[in-house]
Amino acid sequence: MGKNTEKGTEGSAVDTSAAAAAPRRRQARGERRISQLLAAAAGVFCRTGYASASTNAIAREAGVSPGTLYQYFPNKEAIAVELGGQLLQRAHEMHGQAFRPENIHRPLPELLDAVLDPVIAFNCENPAFWALMHGTGVPGIAQEHEKLHESLLARIEAVLRDRCSGITPDELAHTSNMILGIFKSSLDLILAHEGDERAAYTTELKTVLLRYLEPMITGTPAH
Repeated sequence: MGKNTEKGTEGSAVDTSAAAAAPRRRQARGERRISQLLAAAAGVFCRTGYASASTNAIAREAGVSPGTLYQYFPNKEAIAVELGGQLLQRAHEMHGQAFRPENIHRPLPELLDAVLDPVIAFNCENPAFWALMHGTGVPGIAQEHEKLHESLLARIEAVLRDRCSGITPDELAHTSNMILGIFKSSLDLILAHEGDERAAYTTELKTVLLRYLEPMITGTPAH
């Protein structure tokens, strides 16, 4: 009772619900395998860099044969594009959360904490993101990373425009690019260390930006 059945050519009952479930199970297995391969690729890219990574190394990391890997990805570049695309999407979402209006309107020290902490945490939790964005040379990834850079720069400009009265267009461009440059340079140091050393470099980054921005940003905006 409760099963969907049809009569076959010989009059036997065919369980159509089981037949429909089989493709879904195959799809779920395929998605799990892809996730497994992408996680393995992330580890290999971080350890060896994109240029030195190979599909054989990724297959070994995933515990599968190269033939299994090629069922899902034709080459290393395709793996990098898929992994990079997923990480870029998550980065866009994270930036949206970090730059929420309620964060932007906080006093400057709190604003820096609210914006920098999730961005730094994302990069620390996803070291493959930094490895892929800065070391692949894959056209698709490079183009999407440039869009992320432009989006982040636009968010910084919006904060400065809102918080710095009388700032000129040239000052806005120079200051925004300087902030992003300071952050990226500091992120290299942060990612290269762990524990207390990582926390110390994070604190230094916030101190540098606080002292740089304090003369321009005073108090909180009137909203």
